[in-house]
Amino acid sequence: MQKATRNALLLTCTTVFASVFVLALSTSGQDRASSDALRAFTTVQKVLQHPRCQNCHIPGDAPLQFDDGRVHAQNVKRGTNGMGSAGLHCNTCHATQNPPASYGAHMPPGAPDWRLPSATHKMVFIGLSGGDLCRQLKNKAENGGRDMAAMREHLDSKLVLWGWDPGVGRKPVDVPHDQFVAAFDRWAKAGGPCPAP
Repeated sequence: MQKATRNALLLTCTTVFASVFVLALSTSGQDRASSDALRAFTTVQKVLQHPRCQNCHIPGDAPLQFDDGRVHAQNVKRGTNGMGSAGLHCNTCHATQNPPASYGAHMPPGAPDWRLPSATHKMVFIGLSGGDLCRQLKNKAENGGRDMAAMREHLDSKLVLWGWDPGVGRKPVDVPHDQFVAAFDRWAKAGGPCPAP
């Protein structure tokens, strides 16, 4: 009888140990995946908070310009739909492509659908911590109703791609676009974990 009890106890202990071991491996794998996703989000944050992106993702209604983020000249305003105010729409000066290099530095750049986010979905990138930026990106009430797939699609739009070819006199985003997209994809595939505040 004692041998049967001892065997039953040994079997129980082995089962518990195996369950704990499997759980530990699973948790360890999840931790690694989450850690990789958080590292990937650091790359996403670096791009979104580069002047090429954050100059239009502003808390107020006046876009910024140049690498140092000056308030846009000519009293330019967002307007309700992000296309500028009445009488001074963005496309008044911004064409669908950059002007030729022969025009010189700091001419109004251009890309299709040149605009800011709308007044109701400002998508502010300036001054946010990684955690706050991450939570805002995933919040459909703040991001214009976009899910991860819609955000991913936006990353290949000609307006976003302009950040890597901003014209004479402007620094392009310093993370290559393919690395940015790969980082976004790793972050999104892991469920979009957010860094602590």
